[in-house]
Amino acid sequence: MLRVIGAGLGRTGTSSLKLALEQLLAAPCYHMRELHRNPAHIPLWHGAARGRPPDWHAMLSSYAATLDWPAASFWPEISAAFPEALVLLSVRDARDWWNSAHATILSDTNMRRPRHDGWQEMWDAVMAARFTTRLQDRDACMAAFDRHNQAVRREIPPRRLLEWRAGDGWEPLCRALDLPVPERPFPHTNSRVEFLEEMAGD
Repeated sequence: MLRVIGAGLGRTGTSSLKLALEQLLAAPCYHMRELHRNPAHIPLWHGAARGRPPDWHAMLSSYAATLDWPAASFWPEISAAFPEALVLLSVRDARDWWNSAHATILSDTNMRRPRHDGWQEMWDAVMAARFTTRLQDRDACMAAFDRHNQAVRREIPPRRLLEWRAGDGWEPLCRALDLPVPERPFPHTNSRVEFLEEMAGD
């Protein structure tokens, strides 16, 4: 059963959160990287962007949490399907987010990487429906980023919402989930350098 719905967009610490939540919840977390392992999900997300949502319970039955795009764009639908789940909004300063995203996931080089069939069409549909089509426009992306975060804050009751920043570590997560704080350090992964090294190795 899904326990955490990640509403934070990519480049807000979602890869580190994936490792952390998988340790805390002892179950997989659905992250953008899952699409490499489950290309059959690509048309499901494409359909969701076009107003044809999948059966969320069936699609996410093996996961304890969702994180990152594309799931973060569908936080209203997923949070309605799992009303007991915590909504986790990972955030950072909009300008810092843009600098990181523009150098990595929104870079021209990354957008030209080989993908599974239908990936680019799905991504374009999700961005058009839930973010912005102007992905190389700093101001448009920063405005979309702030708009997304404000919508989550406005629509999710405070008792159900956890806003988290990289550097907050284990404590807020564990408190919200009523779990003990692990003794091991909080995981940190997918820095800009690591992302670019991985992209260069493809």
